[in-house]
Amino acid sequence: MKFKMIDTYRGLPKNMYIMFGATVINRFGDFVMPFLTMYLTIKIGLSIEIAGLIVTICSLLGIPSSLIGGKLADELGRKKTYLIAQAGAALALIPCAFLKDPMIIVVFLMISTFFHGAVRPPMNAIITDILPPHQRQSGFSLQYLGINIGVALGPIVAGFLFKNFLPLLFLGDALTSFVAMFLIWKNVKDMKSDELKKTAYTEKEKEEKGNVIGALIKRPQITIFLLVYIIYSFIYTQHRFSLPLTADGVFGESGASKFGIMMSVNAFTVLLCTVGITSLTKRFKPLINITIAGIFYAIGFGMLGIIDTYPLFILSTIIWTIGEILVVTNFGVYMADNSPSNFRARFNAIGSLSWSIGAALGTSIAGKFIEEIGLNYIWLLAFILSIIGIIGMYGIYVNGLRKKVKVNFEAE
Repeated sequence: MKFKMIDTYRGLPKNMYIMFGATVINRFGDFVMPFLTMYLTIKIGLSIEIAGLIVTICSLLGIPSSLIGGKLADELGRKKTYLIAQAGAALALIPCAFLKDPMIIVVFLMISTFFHGAVRPPMNAIITDILPPHQRQSGFSLQYLGINIGVALGPIVAGFLFKNFLPLLFLGDALTSFVAMFLIWKNVKDMKSDELKKTAYTEKEKEEKGNVIGALIKRPQITIFLLVYIIYSFIYTQHRFSLPLTADGVFGESGASKFGIMMSVNAFTVLLCTVGITSLTKRFKPLINITIAGIFYAIGFGMLGIIDTYPLFILSTIIWTIGEILVVTNFGVYMADNSPSNFRARFNAIGSLSWSIGAALGTSIAGKFIEEIGLNYIWLLAFILSIIGIIGMYGIYVNGLRKKVKVNFEAE
């Protein structure tokens, strides 16, 4: 039997390919946020402290907006919410190309960030709506690939615009958002309540009455999953917090450039390996794949506390990036398979909140830990937390199997 990895993405609904195209365009044009700190300090002239505060506020604004976006997507409609949120994010960037007052520009940037935070829940809910369970891993993998294609290419153009044509940085970001919006507006249909009921493929996906808290209480495995997911986020966040510090400590003056190369290796590993990894693991349940991701995290991050040669740092990056691919391509699948059809966007927003909490803890606690105990020991902590995460995810999987066996036994 001839193995063709590209077959992983064949046979998906047409709308999934539209979503992929819109994602590539949108993330390619994500010009402003990656250069926000440089814009605030170099172009506007704010201090690093003030710029850091603004960037932090922008990050925090994404939390309530994601929850609001999730609620509106479930109640108002996925497509409508996406279009409103994406339009708001794009329109708020346009004045930044022409204004001169730094404070007004910052206000518009914050408004754009707020609307941008509401985009993801309806996007992921649309993907879940249009994909049956057996195609969800391929669909979310394709979406993840689209994000990384855009992210790999966009900053090159953004860097050129930042240096030479600053107003086009904002206008280009807005324009690509409008192109992505047009693709979805023209091709993707909002599902009505009756149509959504038909996308509830399992008992766990059937509509729930009441509010999101009640729906979560009825699904304790989701709550436990999201708590363990915080651990995974904590560990992963160390690639942008503790890893550059480690690179500086090991390699000295060349640490920054070597860290930059590691991030490029991360990006290329995602682009080159996502299709193959998805093809190899699509036969496994999402929880098993996320458990395996924990093993790659344990090895990839854990080894950073004991290695001191650059080739091993590159190897470490490849290993933990494989874990990243497994987590991202399976998280949405597990949430989709266990979310009521009328709460999909809200559950997705809560998943984003879980990841944000882990990321926040991953910088605050890790910083204190490094000060008190030492930089190398953060990687021992990452290894221990990875083992806890592995046990947690596998425990949820085993518990689910036991419940299924018990239900089948009682039915007989």
